[in-house]
Amino acid sequence: MTDLPMTLDPGARQLPAMGGFNRTVLGIELRRMLRNRRTVVLTLIVPAALLLSIGSQRGWEETVGEGNVAAYLLVSMALYGAALTAAATGTMVAMERAVGWSRQLRLTPLNPVAYILMKALVALFMGALAIAVVNVVGVSQGKAQMPTHVWVLSAVVTLFCTLTFAALGVFVGYLVPGENTMQILGPGLALLSFLGGVFIPLSQYADVVRNIAYWTPMYGVAEVARAPLTHDLPWYAVVNAVCWFVLFVAGAAWRMSKDTARA
Repeated sequence: MTDLPMTLDPGARQLPAMGGFNRTVLGIELRRMLRNRRTVVLTLIVPAALLLSIGSQRGWEETVGEGNVAAYLLVSMALYGAALTAAATGTMVAMERAVGWSRQLRLTPLNPVAYILMKALVALFMGALAIAVVNVVGVSQGKAQMPTHVWVLSAVVTLFCTLTFAALGVFVGYLVPGENTMQILGPGLALLSFLGGVFIPLSQYADVVRNIAYWTPMYGVAEVARAPLTHDLPWYAVVNAVCWFVLFVAGAAWRMSKDTARA
């Protein structure tokens, strides 16, 4: 009697440690982002140029919290640059889907949580790079004045605020075709920044526009990022920041689960 062939026991298969999270894939993700010239120009050069142009206007020496208007603008431009960078990092999933890379990943033991964690770390790294560039330009400009501990704390808080826009980038990346993601997010984030008080203080807006701004994604994170400088953080700004973060993460997880479930 011929012996039947042995069947593989799925339970005996060894899964990679930490769900497949590893430094090699993380390094590939980082290099891919740094090689993207459009991302580098849009997210690292534009915010610094805006800081130079806006910061050259009159009134920058007026006091704001523990610093001056120039410092207020510096934190705002750092947030804008980091938000753009984090969103661009998140939208890379659209390109991965377009070339079939995400489908290949579904055939590997890579855990979706590990995949998202690597995306988040890349977004944090790129956001930190954008914040560093804006701060270096601000220091060289010599107009921003605030204590060193406020400078450092503002940069750290701004960096973690950008996770909101990394989640937004992933969400949009699963909704929109790869070639159109940043064409939508770039102008969209610029509009949200104007409306959310990143470029222009809300006190200069009409009451109707200001009341709308309180509900936008940029308003809450901008107030949180500038809180170490201004010492003014309304409770509804914190609620705004938390709610939009949860909403974007939930949307990204939902669209990712839909994409993963496809045959």
